[in-house]
Amino acid sequence: MKLKLNEISKSFGPVKANSNINLTVDRGEILGLLGENGAGKTTLMNILTGLYKPDSGSILIDNQLKEFHNPREANKNGVGMVHQHFMLVPVFSVTENIILGTEPTTIFNKIDQTNAKEKVLKISSEYNLDVDPDQLIEKLPVGIQQRVEIIKILFRDAEILIFDEPTAVLTPQEVMEFFEIIKNLKKAGKAIIFITHKLNEVLEVCDRINVLRSGKIVGEELPKKTNNKKLAELMVGRKVNLKTRRQIVEKGEVLLEVNNLSILSENKEPLLSNLDVKLHKNEILGIAGVQGNGQTEFIEALTGLRKISSGKISYFGKECKNFSPRKIHQLGVRHIPEDRQKQGLIGDFSLTENIILNTYYEKTFSNNIALNWSNAKKEAKRIIEKFDVRTNSEEISADKLSGGNQQKLLIGREMSRSINLLIASQPTRGVDVGSIEYIHNQIVMARNKGIGVLLNSTELDEIIALSDRIIVFYEGRVIAEFPSNADPNIIGLAMAGVN
Repeated sequence: MKLKLNEISKSFGPVKANSNINLTVDRGEILGLLGENGAGKTTLMNILTGLYKPDSGSILIDNQLKEFHNPREANKNGVGMVHQHFMLVPVFSVTENIILGTEPTTIFNKIDQTNAKEKVLKISSEYNLDVDPDQLIEKLPVGIQQRVEIIKILFRDAEILIFDEPTAVLTPQEVMEFFEIIKNLKKAGKAIIFITHKLNEVLEVCDRINVLRSGKIVGEELPKKTNNKKLAELMVGRKVNLKTRRQIVEKGEVLLEVNNLSILSENKEPLLSNLDVKLHKNEILGIAGVQGNGQTEFIEALTGLRKISSGKISYFGKECKNFSPRKIHQLGVRHIPEDRQKQGLIGDFSLTENIILNTYYEKTFSNNIALNWSNAKKEAKRIIEKFDVRTNSEEISADKLSGGNQQKLLIGREMSRSINLLIASQPTRGVDVGSIEYIHNQIVMARNKGIGVLLNSTELDEIIALSDRIIVFYEGRVIAEFPSNADPNIIGLAMAGVN
């Protein structure tokens, strides 16, 4: 099938999300779609998959005019999407997930599991996807779960496939396997749209690359005739320094020491087992690992959000077992949480309110009777200016900011006061390349000034670029430690549990 979008426009109130977009994808072609947060990629894909109706413009499939009122209509016309966050039921089997919502039935109106399994196995074999139709989703690694999502759309006869940030949670080995899968789909004649912020990936697997900025297509490039630098400049509209410079500094005394730390779940299942970790002054310690291997629980324990079962956490030589988040904050430990919207900011609160969220009780902002809003607004303006948060006012609500600006606001709040140690969890998740450059520089500057940084990220490239040492989490344990110049493939094997 050939897809053609003609002059697609979509506005939300005064905001023009898509403006006269023209885009084509041919059968047997991989089109890369790049753009900052807020560039219009999500809106465009929501139009293509039937979630939104365009204000103007048209969708043509094989030169036939199409109009989708819902995702089911898009599916029926051969459009399928694999989302960044998988839509699978953990306690269901592979087959049960694949047929969910489109269950084949026998003449007795019972679900025809036998024929469904046969079709799953046929698709799996045809595209070298290699999945067990009877296995429970919760038992599968992330890379195999992604294959289930791919089979799910192929089961519905999709010919136009959209992949949204498909490598975001994969190990390096799983990324290479995914590239082989997408190339097989291309050989089979599928039209593929590949959405990512990873510039190296579009250069490796795409036939053409379209760049969106401010709701418009601002460039089309061929991988053989472009490079990372040019693509980044097209995305953000200015020159971008893609390399973070880390000066060599001597690491200092131990700021954080974790001894024999273990955490059990409510069901007494081990979440973390016997962890030993040290972080020094003037050091960035990177935590590598596929998401779900205990990193989140570890960070929660360090920041007072989760009680430990045994072991010891010491900040600056003082044991802090089961300290409250406020007590840890008062030690000069700052925390950039992995989910800014659920854990870092309150969307309905103003930028000023969010800035004083964890310090409103301090003398600068409170006299124990009322808040000093004048000082709060001054602090908000200072942070907004210093950390380049793009906004017209400190009084707008946080949910009005783009993802990148929300993250800069959060980082500004945590790094603008007295700080001895920074815990940064997924600091660049969901932000554009320009904001990534800024955030990386802030983290390295903090380390150069004597702050210890614990960096937790599922982006291995980010871990390698910023860290002085790297530890790997697997199934609740630290199973390996590497220097910053270690081979990424060796680190990737450790992330998959291979010692």
